[in-house]
Amino acid sequence: MLKDIEAVLFDLDGTLVDSMWMWKDIDIIYLQRYGIALPENLQQEIEGMSYTETAVYFKERFAISKSIEEIKQDWHVMACDKYRQEVPLKKGALQFLEMLKSKGIPTGIATSNGRQLVDIVVEALDISPYIDRICTACEVPKGKPSPDIYLKTASDLGVKAERCLVFEDIPMGILAGKRAGMKVCAIEDDFSVKQRLEKRKLADYYISSFEDIFTDTFEVL
Repeated sequence: MLKDIEAVLFDLDGTLVDSMWMWKDIDIIYLQRYGIALPENLQQEIEGMSYTETAVYFKERFAISKSIEEIKQDWHVMACDKYRQEVPLKKGALQFLEMLKSKGIPTGIATSNGRQLVDIVVEALDISPYIDRICTACEVPKGKPSPDIYLKTASDLGVKAERCLVFEDIPMGILAGKRAGMKVCAIEDDFSVKQRLEKRKLADYYISSFEDIFTDTFEVL
């Protein structure tokens, strides 16, 4: 999987950390404040959007009177404690990061999340020594499935797109990596189980966890 690869890029939520459950909980609680039940299609509608794009979507769809920045701040407060206390790394993720470090392969996080929350996660899980670049979708013109965030992360690392390997957990993210001209490995996540077939169709590789990389049980698609 790492043959001819000069950089490895990770999505954050649902890929490097087990946190997708958290965001659904936050959406439910937040909308309850306005007497709104969580729409069944909400997660699908906001999939891949940047933090700012999601706040704009909430404001417009649910007629929330608060400003975009106020909505984002509300979510930030709700997410901080969960990230610090309840969100773990995916199985095998630390070992994989350690291996990449030992091989001198640079890494980047390319996420739709906000930078402050990403910093909290990286600090809480003590993985900053293994991450060379963090890029959020708020730094680029369009969020996933646009390739912008992956192209920027690769550029910041000084690596050509075709020499990058991306790890993603949802179809929109996989599309972003593929549209950037990169190899993409899809990872299993409870949140996207129903999208498993779609993920397999889009990706180059598939793993149930990062442990599969060490046991040579990953799938070549």
